[in-house]
Amino acid sequence: MNWRSLRSWMPLIVILVLNVLIVNVFLAPASPKTITIPYNVFVADVTNTDVASITTSSGTIQGTFRHPTGASATAKTKAKYFTTQLPSFAGGGLEALLEKHHVTVNAKPTLTPFWEELLLSFGPTLLIVVGFIYLMRRAAASAGGGLFSMGRTQARLYDAERPATTFADVAGIEEAEEELEEIVDFLRQPAKYQRLGGTVPKGVLLVGLPGTGKTLLARAVAGEAKVPFFSLSASEFIEMIVGVGASRVRDLFAKARAAAPAIIFIDELDAIGRSRGVGASFGGHDEREQTLNQILTEMDGFDSREGVIVLAATNRADVLDPALLRPGRFDRRVMVQPPDRVGRAAILKIHTRDVPLAEDVDLNNLASQTPGLVGAELRNLVNEAALLAARRDRKAVTQADFTDALEKVLLGAARRIVLSEDDRRRTACHESGHALLGLLIPEADPVRRVSIVPRGRALGVTVQSPVDDRQNYPETYLRARIVGALGGRAAEKLVYDVVTTGAENDLHQVTMIARQMVVNWGMSPLVGPLNLAEETENQALVMTQRSYSEATAQVIDSEVKRIVEECLIEARDLLSRNRDKLEALTLALLRDESLDEDEILKVTGLPPKPGSKVVPPAAAPSADGAPPAVPEPVLPAR
Repeated sequence: MNWRSLRSWMPLIVILVLNVLIVNVFLAPASPKTITIPYNVFVADVTNTDVASITTSSGTIQGTFRHPTGASATAKTKAKYFTTQLPSFAGGGLEALLEKHHVTVNAKPTLTPFWEELLLSFGPTLLIVVGFIYLMRRAAASAGGGLFSMGRTQARLYDAERPATTFADVAGIEEAEEELEEIVDFLRQPAKYQRLGGTVPKGVLLVGLPGTGKTLLARAVAGEAKVPFFSLSASEFIEMIVGVGASRVRDLFAKARAAAPAIIFIDELDAIGRSRGVGASFGGHDEREQTLNQILTEMDGFDSREGVIVLAATNRADVLDPALLRPGRFDRRVMVQPPDRVGRAAILKIHTRDVPLAEDVDLNNLASQTPGLVGAELRNLVNEAALLAARRDRKAVTQADFTDALEKVLLGAARRIVLSEDDRRRTACHESGHALLGLLIPEADPVRRVSIVPRGRALGVTVQSPVDDRQNYPETYLRARIVGALGGRAAEKLVYDVVTTGAENDLHQVTMIARQMVVNWGMSPLVGPLNLAEETENQALVMTQRSYSEATAQVIDSEVKRIVEECLIEARDLLSRNRDKLEALTLALLRDESLDEDEILKVTGLPPKPGSKVVPPAAAPSADGAPPAVPEPVLPAR
């Protein structure tokens, strides 16, 4: 609406005129009759006690008759109100005359001026109209058009002429990049594929864990292809009013067709793409299902030759409606996996391009100590290191800054709590048990650091990380994990002959790994090579229904207990045979509070493991006192 044109103001002017007419003509009470009398007649009426009250203003006298029977009764039209003009040569005896005949002298005029009547009747309406216009313009500015644009898409358009993200800004997910190069090539030169009768998939679904770079990869595709990029989250389709989501879908696809070739990117597709028929539906219609149906219809309704490609991202592909995944819609699924060591090093190089690094920083070494971290977490690590360096007034980020930032990100900030001497000794003994077993068991991961400095919810931390990323987990490695996790409890029992609550998180990890060995990975001779795990969409809300008998459940429980008890016996035996090393490591921890890998080897006198390098910490597999801030990840099945 153009507020500067006369046509735009005409409705407002008409409303105001109608308001004045209604208020002052139709709804206003009849105006009292007023006559104008000469001054001498006014004096005669006062003398005859025919004047009840008067008001003077700038020589004008307004008044009210008691009864029109005096000198003014000669007027053809009798009235209750009168007005007269005070002559400039009039004497000063008027006030005494008024008091003698009991005439009331008022403080304001009896008759309201016309401009005051106009303001009182016209002002409130004017204020309401102006306030309504102001609120409508504010709503239109914030909602992209106000109430009448509710059905329009809220997608953000990234024009090809703006500085765009390219594949040079993406690292660590080369396999996914290769899958999308065909999409980019089609958008650049569609005739290359159309001349041979080939069609590019209408939709590409990016599936991966949070932070792996799905959104970044989609923007890189748009940047490489140099086409308009419509980006929005799936939840932005849904509104309280039924039908708005479907309307926004139609508007989005219409805009994309008009701008073709173009890319539509829908983030968090599972917000609207869950299987239909699941959950409550009110009145036979569900807004989410209507929106999903409209997406399915739109993807069926356009030809791939139009040059519109739909990219979507989700980390819950298992809950999507099957109709979304059939050929003709999201034809291709691209798995975006967490990066390996080489990929993590490449990601760190990208995020440190604008960060001054000290000479002692080794990004390859830093990548080797961060297994399991994804791109978003690595970016946060670099940012935390830069903030620490700035806080320390450094001119460049050092390796020590990265080490402290990694501890803060994974383990939490150090807590300034005062522990009793007995708690410190028990914590040092507990963590020494973990660390010593990590050195003694050949299949265990190298011990990188041990500390009794409270961080997050943990009173102490023993850090172990593999030499390289593991893709396969043999039974010997899993048992080594269980033995190492039970090292803290076994050390406390060996030294103090009592156990404490400090092993709560250790026992949780031990039980989880042992049960997975029996139920998931078929590593029990009694249960056999069976996978008895039950998967549900929400383990916290849906009760798992077992697909095996009660007798099998008892065998599973007995096998889990057997594995844990065998590992506990092994942990006790190893610590008993190396009691001197356990006590030496405990004393060193009480003295220094934190020990890195070479210091641990020096105190215990044990050799380093083959391939192990002295690097800062990377994970927190054990903690004393309470569960750590970062729990141990569940080992995936092959």
